[in-house]
This record gives sequence, structure tokens and C-alpha cells, in this order.
Amino acid sequence: MVSESVPFEDHFVQTNGVTLHVVQAGPPDGELVILLHGFPEFWYGWRRQIEALAKRGFRVWAPDQRGYNLSEKPDGIRSYHLDLLAKDVIGLVDAAGREKAFLAGHDWGAGVTWHTALWHPARLHKIAILNVPHPAVMSRTLRSSARQMLKSWYMFYFQIPRLPEWMMAVGDSAAAARQLISSSRPGTFSDADIARYLEAWRQPGAWTAMINWYRSVFQNDPKLPRDIRVKVPTLMIWGAQDAFLSETMAQPSIDLCDDGRLVRFPEATHWVQHEEAHQVSAQMAEWFGG
Repeated sequence: MVSESVPFEDHFVQTNGVTLHVVQAGPPDGELVILLHGFPEFWYGWRRQIEALAKRGFRVWAPDQRGYNLSEKPDGIRSYHLDLLAKDVIGLVDAAGREKAFLAGHDWGAGVTWHTALWHPARLHKIAILNVPHPAVMSRTLRSSARQMLKSWYMFYFQIPRLPEWMMAVGDSAAAARQLISSSRPGTFSDADIARYLEAWRQPGAWTAMINWYRSVFQNDPKLPRDIRVKVPTLMIWGAQDAFLSETMAQPSIDLCDDGRLVRFPEATHWVQHEEAHQVSAQMAEWFGG
């Protein structure tokens, strides 16, 4: 597959006992940047950043994370424990033949990025987080804020066995498509974009695997290290109109970073890398040193 000016390469990479589909771009000898998508996206959610970062000379890897699109979908809720998801990332760094990488994540991809930075800091140069708080801040806020509990209603709904994936798949995933459109700024997702998402969601077992990420974090209780401060330099980008996560969690999260920077986009939603693609790409490239 090819963007307007940068070739996108499809690869299948073995890591941590699973096979992940990884779109790669940029010069092979460039500094490695790994981009982790969230729910219910896949590598395509980073397409604009892949192109922009590749043009800056980075070697960009954007995987479909386990359970998504063309990547392997192991059975069972425990297969989506955050420890395993972080080890998938480390396996990608190893597969690229690198000691360290730059890592960025949005939504669940940001959750994996936080976890990787907390448990494997020596393998990362810097990280970029899009619209997800530090896990300690998220946990504290869920316990104390009724407003955030209401925003996170779907996380609790996804704990029901079998029903959520059936509901998400019914009508060719029409409800999921409507949710993307209704929670973003008008025009963010085109008909062509939605067609790409529908294709990814039709992959056998995809909805169960994607929802198992939510079940795993509730049922398997991923642990934080004793020191919850993030030592890896951290850029946090936050779209202030997020329908799912309160902006009040942004500053407390960056306060837990030894070297942190918070960049707000007042008019952007949860889907900030789509809506403010050029500026988000520029912020990331500057932070990563391109």
C-alpha cells in the first residue's frame, strides 16, 4: 500500500509468541518509532503520522496490536494482559534490531505505552501519549469521580460475556461506525475511512479479541511498579473535547513524569491525531528529535 508520497510496507512480525501485522515506512536506518493504536482502530488510525514521521527520516512501525485487524487473535481474556501487550512492544523493538525505540500510543495504545514505560524504561528513548491518563490517575479518578464513571460506562458494559461483541457486530458494525462519527468533529471520518474500519472489524474473532482487552484489565488487575513515576521523557497530547476521558486527568498525569510536556488542543476530541493531524505529527516529530 502507498500513501501519496511515502511507500507503506506490509510485514508480519513474530513477537512474544504472536504474529502481528505491521505497516512500516521510512528509511530502514532511521530512528525507530512505534505507533500503537487504540480501540476500535487499527494501524490505519496513524496513517497521517506514519507519512509525516517517515518524511522526517524516522523508521516507523505501526502494528495492528494483538486481536486487531490482520494480527493474530489468541483465545482467552488472559491473552490480553497488559504485561503481554508491553512485551509485544519490546519484541517489536528486538525484531527491528534496536536497543531502544520512540513509542507513541493513543487510547488503548497509550495504555500500553504507559505500561511499557513504567516496566521497560531502558528500552525507550521517549514516549508520546494521546488522550489517556497515567494508570494511577485513571484508577484514582474512576474511584472518586461519578462524572468519569459515567463517561466510562462502556468499560463496565464490556465485562458482560458474549453480548457486547454480538451487539458490536450486528448490522455490519453499524453501531461502532456511528460511535466513531458521533464522538468526533464533523468530517473527521470519511465514508472511505469507515469502509476501512468495517473491513478490519469483519476479521474473524476481531470483536471478541478487541473487547477482551477491557475484560482483561478488570479481571487480571495489571500491577504498577512500586515507583509509579515515569522516568522516560513524556509528551502528552490532549484533545479537550474528549467524550470518554476527562481532561482533569491530564495535568496530574504529566505531574507523575520526571520530564513531561502537556500540549492541549482545545477544540479536538478523543480522536485528536485525526482532527489535528498536521500539528500532532509536528509535535511528535519535534519531541522525538526529527
